[in-house]
Amino acid sequence: MSPKTTLILASIAFAVLWTAFMIWQTSNGMANTIILMVSGAIAGVLWYFGMRWAMSMIAAKTARK
Repeated sequence: MSPKTTLILASIAFAVLWTAFMIWQTSNGMANTIILMVSGAIAGVLWYFGMRWAMSMIAAKTARK
């Protein structure tokens, strides 16, 4: 499995777990659930790009040594 595939699967897992936990904590209606699902998708995408950026910085740092 390529590193990109692993990162995509990890970001999906993060988004699903984060969303499930937030819905479990605050289950107060359909509108709140929809907002949390959208927020979870955004969190997963941001996590993906943040981890991709962090890993590229680590790779660049180790390549300079």
